[in-house]
Amino acid sequence: MEPSKKTSILHKDGVSFVLPFILITSCFALWGFANDITNPMVKAFSKIFRMSVTDGALVQVAFYGGYFAMAFPAAIFIRRYSYKAGILLGLGLYAVGAFLFLPAKMLGEYAYFLLAYFILTCGLSFLETSANPYILSMGTEETATRRLNLAQSFNPMGSLLGMYVAMNFIQARLNPMDSDARAQLNDAEFEALKEADLSVLITPYVAIAAVILLMFLIIRFTKMPKNGDQSHDIRFGATMKRLIHLPRYREGVIAQFFYVGAQIMCWTFIIQYGTHYFMLEGMDERSAEVLSQRYNIYAMVLFCCSRFICTFILRYLNPGQLLMILAICAGFFTLGVIGLENRYGVYCLVGVSGCMSLMFPTIYGIALEGLGDDAKFGAAGLIMAILGGSVLPPVQASIIDLGSVGGFPAVNLSFVLPLICFIVVAAYGFRTFRRKV
Repeated sequence: MEPSKKTSILHKDGVSFVLPFILITSCFALWGFANDITNPMVKAFSKIFRMSVTDGALVQVAFYGGYFAMAFPAAIFIRRYSYKAGILLGLGLYAVGAFLFLPAKMLGEYAYFLLAYFILTCGLSFLETSANPYILSMGTEETATRRLNLAQSFNPMGSLLGMYVAMNFIQARLNPMDSDARAQLNDAEFEALKEADLSVLITPYVAIAAVILLMFLIIRFTKMPKNGDQSHDIRFGATMKRLIHLPRYREGVIAQFFYVGAQIMCWTFIIQYGTHYFMLEGMDERSAEVLSQRYNIYAMVLFCCSRFICTFILRYLNPGQLLMILAICAGFFTLGVIGLENRYGVYCLVGVSGCMSLMFPTIYGIALEGLGDDAKFGAAGLIMAILGGSVLPPVQASIIDLGSVGGFPAVNLSFVLPLICFIVVAAYGFRTFRRKV
């Protein structure tokens, strides 16, 4: 029995989906790269443009705002055409947004970078809205959540590369002058320094744009299956009415909003959190930032390994049950992040990533289970929930900007927000597990 289970994950009705699975799974790594080269840019843009953490967090607003804005247009597009067409349009917008970093650098204004991020993530919205349900359809429904978790396991590999590039090709190459010294520069000195730093910052984005164009051509000229693409009727209102009345789906969208918010907060503000405590140990600001990013990479390695492990555990545990257990563990680690005022808090923040590994694809799989062709619009709602990564980080940034609250470090207190998010995710896991019992 066991060998047939392994074989069936990428086979259905005698059809093999191995090659399409590999190509679409590569897209998971590509948007992972974009996500995690971007998180450290909150700190980088804050320094380059001499802004507050709150202003720097507008990067995340633009980034995840693009996901929100394009999710339902993407769903309508793939319903009208196909999953493959949605993926190609997503790759095209991704490449355009990345190439726009070049004119944004020439203009030298923060707003143009925000526009480039927004267009780039409009492409990511098309990619995720298309790729996730496409992967779910590449085999039997019984193995759908496992298959999506396997595909999503390659997402953190792209994330790791994004973090590595951010640390070694951006943060380590920016001018080492700290924020206080930059504030003392006159206008001419500031512009010269900004020009040099922006030249460093845009190079990886232009390089990834070229890679995306290559991927676009490979998928464009590869024959792909049309799973779930038989119906092209839009029926938007009727479909959404059906979805909203499904508690598993409706609550899944809410849980996804809070999960993504928690993930982005933990991966973005580990830089501020680690920098705060490493500077207290005597490090200069740039060294503290680079070390913090190194811990962010450790967190992503743990996230990646944990996802493979948890995908295996899903063979034996109900997805909702495992989701609940991991969210509770993440909550306990977050309590350590809040309460510890030293390097051990950074270790706890790394530990949170091990618990988050399974959450996004598991919530996704549970919410879309059994939806059939409605999964196209259902996927859009879950991608719109990525708005949590746009809404919640600026709130956390505004808390960090307070410096301290009643003598307690505001950077610690700000992690109350991820704690609340994990409580919501644990509740969703519990409710879906109870429904299965």
